[in-house]
Amino acid sequence: MSDETPALAPRALRHWALAARPRTLGGSIVPVLVGSAIAFAQGAHRSAVTVVCLCAAVLLQIGTNLANDALDFARGIDTERRIGPTRVTQAGLVSYRSVVAAAGGAFGLAMLCGIYLVAVGGIPILLIGLASIAAAVAYSGGPFPLASHGLGELAAFVFFGLVAVAGTTYLHTGELSGPALLAAIPVGALISSVMVVNNLRDIGSDAEVGKRTLAVRLGAARTLRLYVGLVALAFVWVGVLYRASPAGMGALLCLASAPLAVTAVRHLRAARTGEQFNGCLAETARLHALYGGLLGLGFLA
Repeated sequence: MSDETPALAPRALRHWALAARPRTLGGSIVPVLVGSAIAFAQGAHRSAVTVVCLCAAVLLQIGTNLANDALDFARGIDTERRIGPTRVTQAGLVSYRSVVAAAGGAFGLAMLCGIYLVAVGGIPILLIGLASIAAAVAYSGGPFPLASHGLGELAAFVFFGLVAVAGTTYLHTGELSGPALLAAIPVGALISSVMVVNNLRDIGSDAEVGKRTLAVRLGAARTLRLYVGLVALAFVWVGVLYRASPAGMGALLCLASAPLAVTAVRHLRAARTGEQFNGCLAETARLHALYGGLLGLGFLA
């Protein structure tokens, strides 16, 4: 047996971790925690629902990330000119078939979680689950890839904002919650802003291969303004939450994340290189996580 054999397993694990994109998983975790916090504040929280929702949401996002990795390579979108983080299929680190199979496995496990969630929430949750899986696949694949038609940010807002927050609360309470829908707006806006940074970074390479993301359609200057608008919306919405939601004064906790928002906007305006854009992407993901965490605490305060 070769001396290099023991190193193969850790190397393979690093490749799969790279494909799963663990730093992005806050996008699926935050809305579940916010929705669960709202349910807890209403006296209707169930721990099992929160745990299974988290598992299902994370698995759906991992499946989406894997499908995006494989399908963008297959469609010739990810090339050696890419300036973003390494994509394992394009880099030859993992085979296309293996990545597609892993994506299918992640979606399958999410569906197993969904069996419990459907038993709790009924047909509405079944429809939400099927729509979420369809959107995850359609983000990069199928006859009408959402990302290539400028709909990636809207899909993120709907599924990682409105659906995830309100759906989680519904599973706890059995009711469509007005406070959950209100809380979903800034959560959705900030996860959409993460997508905006990603697509702004890739605007040149995407345009070259015909991937018509929203950034390609708007151009760099207007995409930057969109980013600023989405971040600003999250903080303007604090006033709405203060006046119209049970969080009340607790909603003001979200303002503690404002310094990070200002820094993120300033850095994105100055970004020119792939490394700088990747830093902005991580910064915006941290903003989403911090704001979401403070929002959840605000409902519990």
